[in-house]
Amino acid sequence: MTPDDVAWVVAGAAGVDIDLVRLAADGTEVSRVRVPTGEFAGRVQAARGTRVRWVWSDTAHWYPRLLAEGVRVERCRDLRLCHAILRDSALVADAAPIRSAREWDVDATTVPAPEAPALFALATDAAASGPPHDAASALAEFARQRAAAASAGGNGRLDLLCAAESAGALVAAEMRAAGLPWDVAVHERILEDALGARPAGGGPPERMAILAAEIRGLLGDPQASLDSPPKLVRSLHRIGVPARTTAKWELGQYEHPVIAPLLEYKRLARLLSANGWAWLDEWVHEGRFRPVYIPAGVVTGRWASSGGGALQIPRLLRAAVRADPGWTFVVADVAQLEPRVLAGMSGDTALARAARGHDLYSGIVDSGAVATRAEAKVAMLGAMYGATTGESGRLVPRLRRAYPRAMRLVDDAARVGEEGDVVSTWLGRTSPRASERWLRAQRVAAGETGSAVDRDQARRAAGDRGRFTRNFIVQGTAAEWALAWLGEVRVRLDALPPVPAEEAAPRSGAALGDRPHLAFFLHDELIVHTPARHADAAAQIVRDCAASAGRLLFGDFPIDFPLDLKVTTMADKA
Repeated sequence: MTPDDVAWVVAGAAGVDIDLVRLAADGTEVSRVRVPTGEFAGRVQAARGTRVRWVWSDTAHWYPRLLAEGVRVERCRDLRLCHAILRDSALVADAAPIRSAREWDVDATTVPAPEAPALFALATDAAASGPPHDAASALAEFARQRAAAASAGGNGRLDLLCAAESAGALVAAEMRAAGLPWDVAVHERILEDALGARPAGGGPPERMAILAAEIRGLLGDPQASLDSPPKLVRSLHRIGVPARTTAKWELGQYEHPVIAPLLEYKRLARLLSANGWAWLDEWVHEGRFRPVYIPAGVVTGRWASSGGGALQIPRLLRAAVRADPGWTFVVADVAQLEPRVLAGMSGDTALARAARGHDLYSGIVDSGAVATRAEAKVAMLGAMYGATTGESGRLVPRLRRAYPRAMRLVDDAARVGEEGDVVSTWLGRTSPRASERWLRAQRVAAGETGSAVDRDQARRAAGDRGRFTRNFIVQGTAAEWALAWLGEVRVRLDALPPVPAEEAAPRSGAALGDRPHLAFFLHDELIVHTPARHADAAAQIVRDCAASAGRLLFGDFPIDFPLDLKVTTMADKA
């Protein structure tokens, strides 16, 4: 905090009075007051426009109740999310105190480090009870976090990461409260066009039923189970299709009359289960889709969702995303975010030059490193994800010659992972440590009793971990850039004047329905829902904040972050 900051620590169990503890900039307690739960929102609203940072255990616990009463928070410190960052960061010189506070180990990124850590895996061992909410625990944890960040040195990166992570938690709560405008009639029309009429008494929709009958006829089995992969594989074997799985990529390798209708059936079954009528009934209410976002739900810091599948909305359904009357969307996504982040992290001016002002992959072609844009994309993805065979294996050495600093950064990260050590993102989020099982396998393979099989397994495990750490630093830093982008967009949109009541969008809630606000976010894409009168200003804010996020992370290094940006009333037109 700066000397002008005031921190109010918020604490209290549900349904009881709330403690508000005021802290000075050095963390010492200035005053304490206990207020009835019903007065909490008024206290927060009264502090709007001042340099107050609300410090609380968990934004997902405290903020929704404020939003429901029409009150927004400008800044906060989410102790749960920041604890996870500081507990594991290799930048923290003295992590023992914060690691000893096990009651705060309830974050969504506490993932054991398996032999091949999954970049997109969610945690399964987060405690259901959540962090403690009482004043003593919150104050003690805040003090531990301040000490941990101070031990990391004076560059302030961990402080910036904690601030960005906490701002992201505010965005996640606000997007759930406001919701994404969703036209139920359009969604139902899409389902009927694809699946047929909604079945009245259970059973599959009409088109799926017709396909199922055709497939069973081709299988020669009127009772064949189409939704059980093991049983379906056995049915395929009986007609001479030797598939080992029912994955789309494998079935597509075989020529047989059953394959085309089976693939179509599987596509429709996926639509029905993921976004069919049951999904519509559960997740869309009063013209809004309100998923549950999980900031830092992935080990790299990327977001996840625990309900509604917000991160997997198929393009087919984007036609149902319709702005309210008198409102519009600003839809923006970043071109080649991760390669641009790699250029900034590594200080590779040649790669930054290839990215400047246009498509990065075309810039790589223009540099002479590869012949086509397709080759440039394959080579860059191979470099960031550790592909060593096929087309990527052939092309990556060309990138090493053209962009040695960028390639050295990811190669070094891979080597560190292969040796069992950890890597950190630009701002200091650190990868999970190697599991004891992984370390033991490496020791056995290196010992005198290690067999050829042990050595082969250990080598593969080391390679898997190297590919993980190689991409961790890039994907994690890209997530940090996105948090910086989101955080500033949120603040600057809030500064636009509210619209009159007759132009408001009441279904977006009392806190957000009278001004532009973030309505959706997916890794490198965001959607702002804005009154039409503010559309141009909102679009400029989104552009300016992308450039600002780049400067915040990489200073004056010459890497840009161009956006594909559209102003439209229908998301599928973006």
